[in-house]
Amino acid sequence: MTKSVITRIGKDPYRTEIHIQPHVLLADEPKEIGGQDLGPAPGELLLSSLGACKAITMRMYADRKQWDLEAVEISLSISKQRGELQETNFIKCHIRLDGNLDETQRQRLLKIGNKCPIHKILSNPIVIESNLI
Repeated sequence: MTKSVITRIGKDPYRTEIHIQPHVLLADEPKEIGGQDLGPAPGELLLSSLGACKAITMRMYADRKQWDLEAVEISLSISKQRGELQETNFIKCHIRLDGNLDETQRQRLLKIGNKCPIHKILSNPIVIESNLI
């Protein structure tokens, strides 16, 4: 079950506290656009959520199968392509698997990583409802 997330920004330019009990994270924007660079930008946090979810999912699967997966490293980036009618975002995930794995195991871990909960959320239509309280 996902915990409730609360974000709060004051007058300090772009410094945002993210409260996920019992944790507090900071988000910010780079100095070149007026932030203080005290933490990752929101887009970086989105990519980090996807990367962490994929890595954890692959680790869980490899552990259950008792495969020799030493480490997973994922490098993520996002780019936009604008068309006449819509804008499409492309997220690239370059995955390195360390360990004594054959090609069948590596391909299975890639497939399993693509089934992580965050990948599924981002791959399907999303409805975001916002209201004032």
